[in-house]
Amino acid sequence: MTFDTASLRDFVWRRRLLSTAALVLTTGTLVAGIAPASATPDLGNPVDALNRGAQSLSDLNALCSMVGSARVVGLGEASHSAHEFFALKQRLFQHLVATKEFTTFALETSWSTGLRLDNYVVNGVGDPALIMREEFVGQYVFWNTDEYLNLIQWMRDYNTASPLRPKLRFVGNDLGYAGPESFTRVADYLSAHRPDLADRVSALYADIRPAAGTLAGTWMHQQLAKDLALRKADVERADEALAILRNEGRPHDAGSRNTEAYAWALQNATAILQSFTGYAFSDEQFPERMRYRDKVMADNTAWWLEHTGGKILLASNNGHVAYTSDDPEMFPVPTGAFLRERLGERYVNIGLTFNQGSVNALPDFTAEHPKMYTVVPAPEGHNEHTLDMVRFQDYAIDLRTAPAAARTWLMTARPTRSYGLYWSPENPPTSLGRSYDILVHLHQVKAAHLR
Repeated sequence: MTFDTASLRDFVWRRRLLSTAALVLTTGTLVAGIAPASATPDLGNPVDALNRGAQSLSDLNALCSMVGSARVVGLGEASHSAHEFFALKQRLFQHLVATKEFTTFALETSWSTGLRLDNYVVNGVGDPALIMREEFVGQYVFWNTDEYLNLIQWMRDYNTASPLRPKLRFVGNDLGYAGPESFTRVADYLSAHRPDLADRVSALYADIRPAAGTLAGTWMHQQLAKDLALRKADVERADEALAILRNEGRPHDAGSRNTEAYAWALQNATAILQSFTGYAFSDEQFPERMRYRDKVMADNTAWWLEHTGGKILLASNNGHVAYTSDDPEMFPVPTGAFLRERLGERYVNIGLTFNQGSVNALPDFTAEHPKMYTVVPAPEGHNEHTLDMVRFQDYAIDLRTAPAAARTWLMTARPTRSYGLYWSPENPPTSLGRSYDILVHLHQVKAAHLR
C-alpha cells in the first residue's frame, strides 16, 4: 500500500512498468487436482513435492505448529480486499489465542486509530462501526469491512466473557494519520505527571493537531497538499515536542506505574512525529519514504511487544510482512526484514496466495470508492498455477522444511499476484521461498464485504 496521492503516480506507474505492482487479470486454463501417484517419489516434480509438504486448512493445528514459538507472526495477503484473507486472519488469531497465548491483533493502520479501537476492545469505549467509518478511509478504505468489524466485536466479547484471562489488544502500527487520540494521550500524561511542561508542548502541538471534527481522510489529503516546506516545519514542531518529553519529561515519582506511563507518552509523541515525517519526503524521495514507513511499522510492532507482553498476529500486505522486496528500487526493505533483524526467529511470516475469484480495488488514482474485479485462474508460468495443482484446495506449507524439489521450485522468482490499493494488469516476479517462512494457498476468494 502506498500513500493515496496523485503526486506519486509517476513513481507507482514506474513500478508497474517494472512489473512490480500487483494483481493481474489474464486469461488462462485452470489446472487443478491431485498430482499423479507414483511408487517412487519424483524429487524433480515440484507438485509431487508440494503435495508431500502441504497441510490442509480444514483445521489449523498444523499451521499453528509451523508457527512454533514465534512471538510475532506476520500474516500477509495477496489482495487488500478478499473475504477469505480476512476470515483466515480472524480464524488464525482465535486459534492462536486459544492455543499459544497470543493477545494482540496488529493491523496496517495508523497508530492513533489503533488506540481508539483498542480502547473499545479493552474497555468498551466507543462504537467500533463509527470508529471504522471515521478512520478507515483513504489508503485504509479496505479495512472498513464486515469482516474486520466482526473480528473487533469478537475481541471485545472475549474480554468481557474472560475477565481472568489476559486482555486481547488491538494496535495499528502505521503512520498514515496523526489523529487526535495520540495528542490527547501525551497531554494527559503531562497533566498528571509534568504539568510544568504542558504549556510548552501544547504550544508546539497547537498548529499540527487535527482540528475538532476533521475527518481522517480530509486530514491526510490536506497534509499531502501542503507545500513541502510547511510539511517539514510540522516535523520540526513534532520533533521538538518529543525532545522535551525525552530530555525533561520523566515523572518526578519514578514508580513502575509512572515509568510505564512515561514510556507510553514517549511512544505517542514518537507516533505523532512518525506521521509528520512520513509526509515530509519529497516526491523524488519515494523509495526513502517507503523504507521509512516499513521501518516505522516494524518499530511500532516491536515496541508493542516489549511493552504489553503476550504475542502478536500482524495483519498486513504480503509485500510488508515479507523478507525480500519484489521491487527493491521503489520499496527497498519490507517490514518483515526489519522485524527479523530485530527479533530473530521470534518473528515468523506467512504469505498468502490465491488462484481465482474476485477482489475489491480502486480503479485508478483519482477514485475514492472501490469496485469489484474478477480474477480468472492464473496462467501457466505463474506461481499460483502450480500451487493450485496441489491435492488440497486450501492448504499451508512450511517452506523451511518442505521437500527438496519443492524448496528448489520455491526459490525461483515467477509472476505472482500481489495487490495493494489499485487495480493493475501487472504482477511482480516473486521468490516465495526467499520471501516467507510459511505459505498459505487458497483456491478461490471473493471480494470482502465493504461497509
